[in-house]
Amino acid sequence: MIDQALLDRVQKQAWFHKYPRGWPFLLFVIASITTAVSVMAIERADRQTRRVELDRNLTEIASALERRATENIALLRAGGALFASQREVSEDQFRAFAEDLQGRGDLYGSLGMGWAPLVPVDHLSELEVAIQESRDPDWLVHPRPGVGEEFAAPIVFIEPQDPANRTAVAYNMFAEPVRRAAMERAMAQGKPVASGKVQLVQDAEKAAGFLIYMPVIVNNGGHRDVKGFVYSPFRAQTFLASASELYRNDQIDVAVYDGSVAPENLLAERQTEGLTGPTMERRIDVGSHTWVVVISDRKVGLLSTASRITLFFGALTSLMVMAIGRFITRRAAEDRRVLEWLQGQASIRNSLTRELNHRVKNTLANVLSIAALTRRRATDIDDFTESLTARIRALSATHDLLSQSDWRHAGLGDVVRSELAPYMEGNEGHVEMSGPDIKLAPNDAMSLGLAIHELATNAAKYGALSRPDGRIHVHWDILTPEIAQVHWREEGGPPVSEPAKRGFGRDLIEKIVAHELKAEVELEFRPAGVECRLKIPVRFSREFALRNDRRPGGL
Repeated sequence: MIDQALLDRVQKQAWFHKYPRGWPFLLFVIASITTAVSVMAIERADRQTRRVELDRNLTEIASALERRATENIALLRAGGALFASQREVSEDQFRAFAEDLQGRGDLYGSLGMGWAPLVPVDHLSELEVAIQESRDPDWLVHPRPGVGEEFAAPIVFIEPQDPANRTAVAYNMFAEPVRRAAMERAMAQGKPVASGKVQLVQDAEKAAGFLIYMPVIVNNGGHRDVKGFVYSPFRAQTFLASASELYRNDQIDVAVYDGSVAPENLLAERQTEGLTGPTMERRIDVGSHTWVVVISDRKVGLLSTASRITLFFGALTSLMVMAIGRFITRRAAEDRRVLEWLQGQASIRNSLTRELNHRVKNTLANVLSIAALTRRRATDIDDFTESLTARIRALSATHDLLSQSDWRHAGLGDVVRSELAPYMEGNEGHVEMSGPDIKLAPNDAMSLGLAIHELATNAAKYGALSRPDGRIHVHWDILTPEIAQVHWREEGGPPVSEPAKRGFGRDLIEKIVAHELKAEVELEFRPAGVECRLKIPVRFSREFALRNDRRPGGL
């Protein structure tokens, strides 16, 4: 019996066979989607983490910028105290003071420290004469105050006196709108104020800069007058570089804007390599002036390290799942082929068993009928034995023919030849046979064989074959696509007359054979010899195409 467990397993796997290649691909798609979702989740978590980290970095950078500004404002306050406490401060005193505070003048990102008195326009010439007479004959304020301007703020001292800073000496900062606006706010508020974006006089090339002004306020007869300004000039890029010393992460893009984010307001920026990531901005106060700090994180690649690892192993897992799925579906297909093969073998075996039972029953029924009729016509036991044996041999001959074709069919001519073979040995001229190749079903072939045997036996005893010059003509042909006819005719034998008593052979042909063939039998006793016409249906039994003894592919 077929293994029931195998049947159950294959039936449960029947869905594999509908889509033998689709299911592995579906598994691959599911695994790939799972990997993609995992990567998206990791990237989302990474973005949130980086955003939190970016906010912390922004806080650090803003604090660093404010700290540098505060440190410079503290130095300017000290300088303002110097000028507020003394009526006059000489160049040597200011130089010594500045060197004590700033060293080489590049402390905290500034270009140094300077002093610019606030001079009424009508007293400007007196200042120029005094300085020309005391230390610099070429000292002359520039640019000159415009029409309607009341004050000038020329740079008198600036330390350190490097070549770049010396170009700024005698520059009237009050004549430039941005600088003047910062100084006016400083006078109004009485505290340090940073200017907007300017180009420093020290810079021949265009570079963004700014200044911080500390107003020096003195009491003059109960009035608070502004004596001048202690200030520090800054290159914005240098100031940003100085502030970067105060925070840890230097792999961040930083841009500082004056007032609002716009290309024309850019003060300084620092960029790093990589792909642009999330961006954050914050407004900070530098010397009572608003700056906007914009930072963006830089990523090494499109995906984070964790995402790349997940993607790699996810892709590897997807391929493995697809390979395993393909193996399972192939194994299921092989199991199905095994099942189909076993079911086919079982079906063939059952069909063969039923067919064998049917044929055995038919054969036994024929033998019983032949035995019964032979017994009634026999005169003694020897006659019974001889007749019965001959008729069973006729059945056996037809069985041999059918066995040669696996009981699928038998040739009509072969049946006739096998039954007439004993009478043709060494004397073939007694029998003449002709006709096309016609295949008969097994039952029809056995019935025809019995009929030919009876006709031949009768011819040998009483008819044409009982004399040397006797002849038998057997011709067969197809009358219709469903009916074939066998024509038996004898000649050259003794004169024939219809017998008064019916014999076994006549009953066998006219009753049993006619019944089995389901067709008419014409048997005539002519003086020249017996003549018989048998109509046989041309029908085929189903063919049992036994499969070759081979296992399905792969097993």
